[in-house]
Amino acid sequence: MEMMSDLRSMGADALIALPSVVVIGGQSAGKSSLVEAVSGINVPRDSGTCTRCPMECNMSSDATSWSCTITLRIGFDSNGLDLQKPTNVRFGPKIIDRSEFEVWLRRAQAALLNPNVASSTFHTKTVEELRNIKNTLKFSRNVVCVSIEDPDATDLSFYDLPGLIQNEEAEIVALVKSLAEHYTEKKNTIILTTIPMSDDMENQQSMSLARAADPNGRRTIGNSSGVLTKPDTLGTGAINQRRKWVEIIEGRSDDHTLRHGFYCVRLPDDAERALRLSRAESQRRAAEYFDTTSPWKDVTDRHRFGIPGFVSDVSRLLIRLIEDSLPQLREDVDTLLAKCIKDCNELPPPLENDPQIEVLGRVNAFCDVFKSFANGSHEDKRLAQRNRALYAIFKRDIRGTAPDFRPFDEPEDYVPLDDTEEKMTLTERDPGVKVMGIYDIRRVIHEAIGWELPNNVPYQAKANLIAEFTKLWVAPSERCLAGITNVLDQIIDTLISTHFGRFKVLEEYFGNLIRIQVDLCKARAKDAVKTALELETTAPHYTQNTHYLQVLREKWLAHYKTVRTRPLQYKAPVHQFEEAEGPIPFKIPEAPYCDEEKKPASSKKSSNGMFNTPNTPAKPETPEAKALRALAEAGYASLRVSDLARLLPPDSFEAELVVMADVRAYYHVAYKRIVDHIPFTIEHALHHTLANQLSQSLLTSLLIDAASGSNFSERMKELVSEDASIAQRRVMLSTRKQRLLDIRRRLMTFSNSV
Repeated sequence: MEMMSDLRSMGADALIALPSVVVIGGQSAGKSSLVEAVSGINVPRDSGTCTRCPMECNMSSDATSWSCTITLRIGFDSNGLDLQKPTNVRFGPKIIDRSEFEVWLRRAQAALLNPNVASSTFHTKTVEELRNIKNTLKFSRNVVCVSIEDPDATDLSFYDLPGLIQNEEAEIVALVKSLAEHYTEKKNTIILTTIPMSDDMENQQSMSLARAADPNGRRTIGNSSGVLTKPDTLGTGAINQRRKWVEIIEGRSDDHTLRHGFYCVRLPDDAERALRLSRAESQRRAAEYFDTTSPWKDVTDRHRFGIPGFVSDVSRLLIRLIEDSLPQLREDVDTLLAKCIKDCNELPPPLENDPQIEVLGRVNAFCDVFKSFANGSHEDKRLAQRNRALYAIFKRDIRGTAPDFRPFDEPEDYVPLDDTEEKMTLTERDPGVKVMGIYDIRRVIHEAIGWELPNNVPYQAKANLIAEFTKLWVAPSERCLAGITNVLDQIIDTLISTHFGRFKVLEEYFGNLIRIQVDLCKARAKDAVKTALELETTAPHYTQNTHYLQVLREKWLAHYKTVRTRPLQYKAPVHQFEEAEGPIPFKIPEAPYCDEEKKPASSKKSSNGMFNTPNTPAKPETPEAKALRALAEAGYASLRVSDLARLLPPDSFEAELVVMADVRAYYHVAYKRIVDHIPFTIEHALHHTLANQLSQSLLTSLLIDAASGSNFSERMKELVSEDASIAQRRVMLSTRKQRLLDIRRRLMTFSNSV
């Protein structure tokens, strides 16, 4: 019992389920008389509810004379919230006169109901003064702890709770009920339910509470019954009622059978209380009543009647429950302690460095890590890898702006020509690309004619066609830049949190400075991308890669001429146009998505310029191959398939075909250029510029800010001031850890002593 009292004073019952006895009951159920009979002390008795806070009563027989001490256990604040560690306040002197106990108990309860008033204020209050006090709280969850040393007592510890009420405001009724539930819902709790025999058991609110807390009746002395009081209120004519109670006491009631049975006690009435009878005399009178009154005198188990048998059984039950619970209590404490230590270790350690060193160190570390992110040398490759993926999408989008020239009168009736060797068809074409046939190109030429001499195609026609695809590069470039900046924001936010998040003031301060620099670099990158696009979208259209341009021009011109001679071979499937609102891109299943110069990895070029796949049967010789072989035999060696187009008869649309070839060739030269230029521009204008200027910018801003104040070191200290929530949690965990260590030590001390 002493160990349990020590554990409760440490606040262990808020952490683990300590074995305990809880006495509950409604008003006028005889609960106060039961407590008096068990403890040998007088408790306050007024009209209405007297007990307004829990009373913990610890009785010890290890004494030579009667004495009592009262302690206030403050485990909850004025709002009823759990405190990190309970405070135990000794209230008043050691009481050696039983007659003084009641007033001191009233004073202690008043002190708890007025938490904003010093407890010592109530030490001299009279009963009348206490009755007239307007208390701050109507009820309190804090506990009045009463330790009684009485050589005539039975070792026992129990909680006496405020009586359950019904005829009050709903808020008060709920408050009292919740207080009772707080104690009765815990495991390892023996619930003693006080039931007046003058009323039906089913009418008792305490029975519903006990039944809800322990539906199987395994840990209650009263599930739907309990400690039966006031048997002397049943008149001699109440034969059926008396028979019913006898069946319950003897365990023969099917509706009210409990594991630990029922007890019946006769308690002093008001007249006997006025005589201030001794405990022995009160128990003698009760025993005489049960031994001489029917039907109680006829019950065989006499142990079920009177306070001595009841208290003895409850004491043994509590001792056995404590003994059985000890291993689990130790295990629960060890589990809680391990979790507490883990939570402590997960918190950042208290600042040990000088604040100035801490601030500068974190700034330098942030800048170094970001620079390694930008260079791709950091072990975390997210920035580089996500940007590469966005640049690949950008390349695909630019590839989708390729001119869709089809050298036929009705171009929509033919398949797209997306490379000179017919090995690829674009699957994702920019919606701004127009299908253009031979007459569309003639119209463009006609609209561009100025004062040129006949047979001279104006350069402006080609420039206008080039502008048609270069203007489509703006949107993909802006989308790419937006995606890149979004990735940068995410990386920056992560790094800010990683390097400065431990100190909220520091995180907010440098977070703002860093994001300002990021925004400046974003604006610079946006301007740089705009400039890079202007180089492609405005005159002049220029390249020094003339050899590549000429080769592509010849390929495309030969291809267009060849296609013109075989229109049926390039006809689109008929079903492609059925019930369609517009042209549907033609797809060649075996053609992979690739650049024009990129050949399938499994292909090998043959001597006639064709591609054969290894380990497959040789294909029949094509007409082009036959022609090249015949020309070689005639002495015209080293010719290519593209050279055969020169043998074709003159085409009336020669000029248009040349314009198509020139524009298509220039697109590819510019495409190769832009898909590298934009990523380089973004990387250098955004990431590398930011990485190179970040350190100097942050340190300069820090020094200017600190210099504007009166004390540099104080400013540094302010920046690395620990977040209040972290500091509070560290204190809470530290307090909890010490509390658990004390509880564990007390449990181990008891274990070793036995």
